[in-house]
Amino acid sequence: MSGRDAFIARFGGVFEHSPWIAGAAWDAGLPPDANTAEGLHAALVTQFRAAGREKRLGVLLAHPDLAGRLAVRGELTADSTAEQASAGLDKCTPQEYARFQELNDTYKARFGFPFILAVRGLTRAAILDNFEARVGNDAETEFATATAQVERIALLRLKEMLP
Repeated sequence: MSGRDAFIARFGGVFEHSPWIAGAAWDAGLPPDANTAEGLHAALVTQFRAAGREKRLGVLLAHPDLAGRLAVRGELTADSTAEQASAGLDKCTPQEYARFQELNDTYKARFGFPFILAVRGLTRAAILDNFEARVGNDAETEFATATAQVERIALLRLKEMLP
């Protein structure tokens, strides 16, 4: 396996189902501080932000619903499973689960992509409050908020992988 292939194998999932970001960062030349979470994050984010809106939308679309049907069926990535479990989303009451489904459906119908929030360290109640507040945003504000959350999730994942 080449250095590029090994890099993509290791870091290609930092942005959910979007290994092209790691490949683009490798191809652009990694900075000297790419052995740290913050340094590598900066290199990956540069590529994510440089991509056109459609490619960034593709990254948003690669994210699962929070407490959604994929989680119930056990079909999330290992990272997403751990992140959702850390916030207790795997222990929703039937009422909470129903509210998440309603909000997921409303949000996706309004914005065309799933609600994305870096949930690590948040409670289910805080996540629901955030969800309910953001579903009222305008489309441009929410696209910017969702992409910022994707970047935050990537940083949190890198901090688990690197010093």
